[in-house]
Amino acid sequence: MAQSVLLLRLGMLILALGLTEAKVEIITSTADVKLGEDHMFLCKTNVEGEITWYKDGMDVDEEVEKVDETSSKFFIRKAKMGDSGLYTCECTPDSGPKSSTSLTVFVYERPSFGTTPLFHEFLEGQDAVVPCIVTGQPKVEVRWIRDDEVVGRDGMRVSVMSDNSLQIKSIKRTDGGSYTCEGSFRGRQSISEKRVISITINAPPTVRIHEEVKRVVAGPETNVSLICLVEGLPKPNISWTLPDTFDTTRHQFNSDRSELTLYSVVRKDYGEYVCTAKNKISENSAMIMLDVSEHPVVVLSQEEVEVNPGEDVFVSCNVSGHPTPSLLWISNTGHPLNSSEGRVRVENGSQLVVEKVVPSNGGVYNCMAISPSGNISKEFSLRTHPGPPSQVSAYPGPTSVIFSLGRTQVDGGSPITHYTIQWRKSAQDTWSETTVPAIDPVAITSLKPYTSYSVRLSPSNHLGEGDFSTQQTVRTQGIRGEPDSPVLLAHEGKGEGNSFSVPLRQLDDGGSPITQYILRYRMVKEGEEWTERKLPSNSTALHLQDLQYNSDFHLELQAANLNGYSSPAKLDFSTPKAVSKARNGVGKAGIVGIVLFIFLVLLLAVDATCCYTNRCGLLMFLAVRLFGQKVSGLKTLEEGDGTNNGKTPSSGDPVIDT
Repeated sequence: MAQSVLLLRLGMLILALGLTEAKVEIITSTADVKLGEDHMFLCKTNVEGEITWYKDGMDVDEEVEKVDETSSKFFIRKAKMGDSGLYTCECTPDSGPKSSTSLTVFVYERPSFGTTPLFHEFLEGQDAVVPCIVTGQPKVEVRWIRDDEVVGRDGMRVSVMSDNSLQIKSIKRTDGGSYTCEGSFRGRQSISEKRVISITINAPPTVRIHEEVKRVVAGPETNVSLICLVEGLPKPNISWTLPDTFDTTRHQFNSDRSELTLYSVVRKDYGEYVCTAKNKISENSAMIMLDVSEHPVVVLSQEEVEVNPGEDVFVSCNVSGHPTPSLLWISNTGHPLNSSEGRVRVENGSQLVVEKVVPSNGGVYNCMAISPSGNISKEFSLRTHPGPPSQVSAYPGPTSVIFSLGRTQVDGGSPITHYTIQWRKSAQDTWSETTVPAIDPVAITSLKPYTSYSVRLSPSNHLGEGDFSTQQTVRTQGIRGEPDSPVLLAHEGKGEGNSFSVPLRQLDDGGSPITQYILRYRMVKEGEEWTERKLPSNSTALHLQDLQYNSDFHLELQAANLNGYSSPAKLDFSTPKAVSKARNGVGKAGIVGIVLFIFLVLLLAVDATCCYTNRCGLLMFLAVRLFGQKVSGLKTLEEGDGTNNGKTPSSGDPVIDT
């Protein structure tokens, strides 16, 4: 017991004395000092003591200014290169060991490029030397940078010379651009200066052409471009020599005049076109021969006709050109027409005749001129009413008839815009009809189930209506009455922990009220069984609880009415990983706090015991100091046995639960 009391008192004495290890810190804005500048360093300690400054291990007396017992200033006046070195601040406390810290001071004269030129020009293929004149103290290290990459290290075609100049052997056009000469100090890359130097590569002009002879056929729609491929540095100026006067209405240059475009080429455009490129180095030229012939021309008496079925059509086609072209008519089916007799024929070698037009005659005809100098054609469009659908199939639905129109539709040369559908139950009934867009398949709806109908349809284009298709008889089917699949609004699904909910909507009950929903779900894992639940008919959402964490699930939902079950609506979802409950553990700081708290409680308990039994300890010392030698309230405890005389504590008495 006596040993415990002694240890506790010793611990309290250490705490009371507050012995602390000396900590030393040098405070400065920067350890890098410019040559000739003044700079101050502040040394701070956490204890009082003697502060001493050293440079490279030697005591420094000058330029030291004591601030107080815990801080000292050191000054560098008009910094010289010799002021660079290792500076140490040492603190010798009044009690305890010495402590120190050091700082390396770097005195420098910032790199300067002096008269280094900013711009250089070289002729392509030359060996180029680009100087970089750098001064500074201590020795400045130089590196060359282009496009954020250091150049010249490999010492091959591009290298850095001993005087820091950049050498580029057999300089290329791609070597032109901006280079950066960077001067810095070893170990002090943050202290640097850069000089951006521009290198320009010059090269004499060269002119190339793809075709020495360009052959074209004259005509209002014929355009030709003469391209002159020019290279050279600086970029050459381009000029052209034409065989005829420049025509601003038909001749046009691009922005750099490397391309000459002739629109609506005519015969007089024939001749030599000379392209000349010139820059400050030299000039060069090349010649293009433009050979122009005349293209066939086709002229129609009319380019489109709209007629009713049964009318006649006559179209004349005239062709011209050199040499004289031959003429050929192409029918709307893509086959050549000849002068043989028939409703569709060619008369007098050039006139198209279509007698008593029928829907299949509608379409595009071509008059073509064929010549050694080229072929050209013009279209003639014949439009009339559409023909009746020939490949119609009708299929019954519960209350509808669906028509499949097939792939071939005779549109009369003009797109079909809509269909007229007619139906009736018997031959004595009047036809009912409706108009639907021309989208395959087309359908009649709102018919009666288990009923036979005669149906037919006719197409229409913008000229009018065609004939009806062959009449067909179709019997509608019965109504099954099952509801539609319910809709699960997956985008509104919500998961919380091991629970999941998703809204549902029932769009169609099949004509009979929903009686219930059948829900089945399981984990997406081999061997897992389905869990099935029945939901009331007025359900608006699914709610699943107590699911397994960190798992994938698949669910299916069916709607049921008196007629049967819908197809299942399906949805996949996942639950998150289980979140661990917050632990009551604490970090290192908490553990230290708990240990200190227990230590203080034990200390107080032991000291209190000592105070009230033996009149010793810190509490007794404080009581005597505060209240005198006799302390009221201690006598009873001193004279008694320290117990409660067997008395049970009342509700007002303090109780210590150990």
